[in-house]
Amino acid sequence: MSYVSGCSVSAVAALMIMATALGPQMANGQQPTAIVEPAVERYVVERGVSYYSDPADDYQRERCVLDASWPTDADGFATVVWFHGGGLTGGERFIPRELQEHGLAVVAPGYRLSPRVKSPVYVEDAAAAVAWAINHVEQHGGRRDRVFVAGHSAGGYLATMVCWDKRWLAAHDLDADKLAGLISYSGQMVTHSTIRGERSIPGSTPVVDDMAPLRHVRADSLPSLLLTGDRDQDIAGRWEANAYCLKMLLVNGHQDCALHELQGFDHGTMVDPGHNLLIEFVRRIGE
Repeated sequence: MSYVSGCSVSAVAALMIMATALGPQMANGQQPTAIVEPAVERYVVERGVSYYSDPADDYQRERCVLDASWPTDADGFATVVWFHGGGLTGGERFIPRELQEHGLAVVAPGYRLSPRVKSPVYVEDAAAAVAWAINHVEQHGGRRDRVFVAGHSAGGYLATMVCWDKRWLAAHDLDADKLAGLISYSGQMVTHSTIRGERSIPGSTPVVDDMAPLRHVRADSLPSLLLTGDRDQDIAGRWEANAYCLKMLLVNGHQDCALHELQGFDHGTMVDPGHNLLIEFVRRIGE
């Protein structure tokens, strides 16, 4: 399956599941605290779990922790690893409640940030968090082969790098192609602007090197769902870069990739309707 779609504000409100297709191929050492949250009684939430077994310093101990929400009334569930945004310079981990409400486990990691660290540390952190999820889902009742990786903005960039550039999970003796799927919410497909800034390259100068998701498109990667806001309201060039990335996936022979443009939504507001597309994608892959 491969396509580009667009969806208006009214369509999202009406359907709440998926966008209307416009056409075919186009361009710390600490122990976790488990609690049952009253608002979501069917879940146990672990907070502040270190995904490195032996953090090297206080900053890694502080940032490289995750929260995880596990369903208590189901077995064999899918898990979504969710990376927050913030330009690789800010942001905090959180569990999207919309995903909890659909029987999914959610693992929400933090990661170290620039300028305290430089590339590729935050990508290494993201891979370590995904590895933790893969290695722990079964003990909570989930399926190891139904781990999806998702994120918004900088989180979408991290998710895409971990999924498409196999070296990051290979460092944990894991194969990225065994993941169930990728969902990127308005992620940068060229080398991230913060990484370019670390190299004193102007933000308006695009770079496609080994730190660009676009550099790693290939036919045999996992099912991939790309989402953006409205091309006229999202960050300049974000839809176009994702559209080009989809085109290159298709040129390389990828068989399960799609791009949805959420019309009428900007970079921030596209997240909530995007969750509906994620849920539909996860259900389809699980069939």
